[in-house]
Amino acid sequence: MTTVADLPSWAALAAALLLALGATVVLIGALGLLRLRTFYQRIHGPAITITLGAGGVLLASMVVFTAAQSRPVVHEVIIGAFLLATAPVVSMLIMRAAVYRDLRARKGESGATAGEVYSIGSEE
Repeated sequence: MTTVADLPSWAALAAALLLALGATVVLIGALGLLRLRTFYQRIHGPAITITLGAGGVLLASMVVFTAAQSRPVVHEVIIGAFLLATAPVVSMLIMRAAVYRDLRARKGESGATAGEVYSIGSEE
């Protein structure tokens, strides 16, 4: 395997741009996590941006190792497929667990009853 200094300039530039894009998207998600107030608002920043941010980093890795080894390297495609399949499911399960926890604790102010989808107590 060659070193990073031996990479063609097109591969180094593409990898740098993809890394910058991925890092920017992850930073935006982290700022959303810090800025928003309730758990239900906070979960959206990381849940939505992790796929695109990780995708940029994985694509940069594909470009670097494909150029360095002079053959297609597609291990990152498997990692990306795993992320695309699991990240939304995990986020949904975390949100549902929080709604269930808040309903059991009868926390109406937490946001679990926003939109009147769920109700606390019996309202007949």
